[in-house]
Amino acid sequence: MLVASLLFAVMGVCVKWASAVYGAGEIVFYRSLVGALFIFVLSRSRGTSLATRVPAMHFWRSTSGVISLMLWFYAIGGLPLATAMTLNYMSSVWMAVFLIGGGVLVGTARVDGRLVAAVLSGFSGVALVLRPTIDQQQLWFGLAGLFSGMLAALAYLQVTALGRAGEPAERIVFYFCLGGLAAGAASMAWRGTTAHTTRGAGLLLVIGLLATLAQMMMTRAYRIGRTLVNACLQYLGIVFAFAFGALLFDDPVTLSALAGMMLIVAAGLTATLLRTRQQPEDLDTRSPPNET
Repeated sequence: MLVASLLFAVMGVCVKWASAVYGAGEIVFYRSLVGALFIFVLSRSRGTSLATRVPAMHFWRSTSGVISLMLWFYAIGGLPLATAMTLNYMSSVWMAVFLIGGGVLVGTARVDGRLVAAVLSGFSGVALVLRPTIDQQQLWFGLAGLFSGMLAALAYLQVTALGRAGEPAERIVFYFCLGGLAAGAASMAWRGTTAHTTRGAGLLLVIGLLATLAQMMMTRAYRIGRTLVNACLQYLGIVFAFAFGALLFDDPVTLSALAGMMLIVAAGLTATLLRTRQQPEDLDTRSPPNET
């Protein structure tokens, strides 16, 4: 998980560099192409079939995951790296929102006040993180990052359902990549393509490799490790992104943004802890909420 968090942060650096040349749809397309080829070769070497009995489940899971990924890459291109990373990591807080909303609608679950407090803390953190963003006329990038976290939470629920349906991790990731290829191709057909340079093509290749390796490492971590420990280590990705942003992009360091990030991390960890206490561990279906 530690290495996966570092790789995702490095991938974010490469996405930010590539965003100066390519649109989010193009980056998603090539990231997905590399991932699909990697998973195809890996599955063939392991003898794992990629045929599925639940294509509709994969379709909806890929739809939410790919839109989340596009919004996240769009946000990375226009926001400080740590800000975009933090907003995407709001997925744990969004999961708590879904749990509370489901309990209220169904009427069978008692709403945990601690979960409500975690949600309110998380959104207070968002307000602090986005305060400098709004001042810089970057509101749309901030909203894109926020909604990427919400859709990542939906994708997490769908990944869990696919795991319970008996779908292996390689198959889930493969169809996610196919969804990214389709969405990226549609975006490129609509907005046009960008002429490649050696540097640009290299960045796209590195983004695909880093994302796929980090994704596989994170998936394995969630399958064999404890959920809360993984969540703690996963949030180190924000620390890595903050360091890279300050060193490589001269991203501004503000007290309000730092306070907001800490609130979001605390809210996310609290929500994860409360969820794991309410639900038994299922090592066969645990999958990461981000980039999966």
